[in-house]
Amino acid sequence: QFGVTVSVAVLISLFVAFTLDPMLSSVWYDPSADPTRRKGWLWRLINLFDLFVEAVARGYTALLRGCLKWRKTTLVLALGAFGGSFALFPLVGAEFAPNVDNSEFELTIETPVGSSLDYTASKIRQVDAVLRRFPEVARTYATVGAGSATQGATTASVAVSMVPPEDRSRAPGDMAEPVRAALAAIPGITVNVGIAGGTGQVAAPVDISLSGASFTILQPQADELVRRLQTIEGLADVTSSLDIAQPILGVRVNRDLASDLGVTLGQVGDALAPMLGGETVGDWTDPLGRTYDINVRLPEAIRNDAEMLGALPVAPAPSRQGMLRLDQVAQIVPSLGASRIDRLNGQRTINVSANLSGVNLGQVLPQIEAAMAEVQLPPGYEVSTGGDQEQLAESGASAASALLLAVIFIYLVLASQFGSFLQPVAIMVSLPLSLIGVMVGLLAGGSTLNIFSMIGFIMLMGLVVKNAILLVDNANQRRREGMNLYDALVVAGHTRFRPIIMTTLAMIFGMMPLALNLHEGSGQNAPMAHAVIGGLISSTILTLVVVPVVLTYIDGLGRLVSRILPRAPDRAHGAAAE
Repeated sequence: QFGVTVSVAVLISLFVAFTLDPMLSSVWYDPSADPTRRKGWLWRLINLFDLFVEAVARGYTALLRGCLKWRKTTLVLALGAFGGSFALFPLVGAEFAPNVDNSEFELTIETPVGSSLDYTASKIRQVDAVLRRFPEVARTYATVGAGSATQGATTASVAVSMVPPEDRSRAPGDMAEPVRAALAAIPGITVNVGIAGGTGQVAAPVDISLSGASFTILQPQADELVRRLQTIEGLADVTSSLDIAQPILGVRVNRDLASDLGVTLGQVGDALAPMLGGETVGDWTDPLGRTYDINVRLPEAIRNDAEMLGALPVAPAPSRQGMLRLDQVAQIVPSLGASRIDRLNGQRTINVSANLSGVNLGQVLPQIEAAMAEVQLPPGYEVSTGGDQEQLAESGASAASALLLAVIFIYLVLASQFGSFLQPVAIMVSLPLSLIGVMVGLLAGGSTLNIFSMIGFIMLMGLVVKNAILLVDNANQRRREGMNLYDALVVAGHTRFRPIIMTTLAMIFGMMPLALNLHEGSGQNAPMAHAVIGGLISSTILTLVVVPVVLTYIDGLGRLVSRILPRAPDRAHGAAAE
């Protein structure tokens, strides 16, 4: 299928090239040269197309004359269109990269704290039964507590494989909201739906980190941030890394009483370590010669019984006689503890993450930043972003730097080519005009402003300038032949209309297979094609009328500057005087 689409694009490009370019048409047999020869259907088709192009060229010439007569109106309309393109930014939206359709998505299922493995497994079976009702789901694979060392019997992961793209109408990203709605009918579970992002990995696009020295200060702020994010429409599965709590038995030592009885915290730890964590007392070799360590500790039933643990003996200081019970110096109470402790730059960190539902990151980013700004952290504590937020900011800054360098180098090349500091300005007017088509192209194609469309916009810098170069260079040639500026621009526009349209259409048709996503794997690159096609169309149309108008003002400015600044002495005249 890819080969067929490329072949069609090449044939269309060749047809346009031979039809519009007289130089290429010169090597093609012309049936009109032999009036006795019968004209075929291909000649008639090309002749009709040629007549159409000639009519459009005549219409463009009349339009150019009108624009040169109403110069201010032309510039105002062009500036209005350029300003209006910025209003399309909220409609287009922004993200780091479009989602990858790898025919997979993942679910994270959490059951209440203290749930048994059998209870979690029963809920997984219910989840699997619901997922099987979707025609897009081919198979599932579930694991309990296998995602990381911090996950226990209350956390499970379900990997969902979908049918091939040609057999379904919904992508993995479109499945998130229906799956959440369907699984909401299952009580006793919390569901997090993960979709592969632009990098191909399943990760939450919204990731915020709160860092500091103490969880006591961080946790209330994290809980407040979670509540604020949950109120933002378009965010789903808002979770905190401290939400996954594990049941523990806390030993709270009465330090004053322990000190009076001659018991230190180290002695309490020494008494609990071998009983709860175990201690290696030897090794054992099986009949096959394999050696195993022998670890001795209390049975699980006793380790989970607060009353039994309270009876553990604790050795006091040597000056004290007898043994003490643990419950004489400490309280043993059931509680919940963090399943993991994350650190960022040596600081304890709580990660708050969220998925997107029916929106892109650019649409909710201002609200997310406002929620982050309302988090009041003391000195030494900070809140930072990660995930797609951080990547979007970094890629945007990099694209802006690349765009600035492209504009600078284009100006330097044009200034050296034309031998003028002002004429490149008129040529480079076509650069911002391409933004109009870029935004319209992304909106029409259903794409967002992402890393791929940014690359397409940077590519346009070199593509759109060549149209203005053809126009201005031909106008300069006409002026050197003795024409005035007005006539030179009109003749140059009519002369260069065919080459400009030819090259533009050839590039547009070459991008069509990518824009229409006609072959597998081009989905992520489609935004680049949408940006290039839209930018080429708008810049070409506006360049043909706006650049000549701007060139008239630049010419007037050049004459004014030449009258103010002294001219360099003529070298030939200086040599004759010597």
